[in-house]
Amino acid sequence: MISSRHHFTIPYLVISLIIMLMVTMGREAALASKCSPTPWDEIGPFYRPNAPVRETIGTGYVLRGTVRSADGCRPLPNVRIEIWQVGPGGTYDDYHRATIFSDRNGRYRLETSFPPPYGPRPSHIHILVDAKGFEGLITQHYPKKGKKGATFDLVLEPEKQGESKGRTPFGQQHSGN
Repeated sequence: MISSRHHFTIPYLVISLIIMLMVTMGREAALASKCSPTPWDEIGPFYRPNAPVRETIGTGYVLRGTVRSADGCRPLPNVRIEIWQVGPGGTYDDYHRATIFSDRNGRYRLETSFPPPYGPRPSHIHILVDAKGFEGLITQHYPKKGKKGATFDLVLEPEKQGESKGRTPFGQQHSGN
């Protein structure tokens, strides 16, 4: 026989668990509604526009990720991404430049060689992203030694309503902003 005290305890436990679950789900939904924008980094002196469209510029290292909006974290399809890096010989060259596009789910993938350090700089891959309705982004991915790939999401800031882009895809401020 169950005492009357247990009749009250069980419903309170069930209600408490339901409330904790709702609070946790609400918190996760709130966190998912805003992504932190990808930090800017230097464009460097070796950028040249109009890299060839290709998904392979070497072998042994795969860089992939998703292009997203900072507002709502939604994936952004068909976004143009330009990439350039030092080749295995230690110089920037045309073979180690590419333009790729995110797929319908915002995903991108590049197969490349692990870039050696360049001068005093650590290994890095330059990335320029330009999407209609979003601020341009210039950033760099820093591969970890010994790894064969990485996931690097590119999170873009939406343009402010009624304003042109604050920066060009090359990082310069637009005049009047």
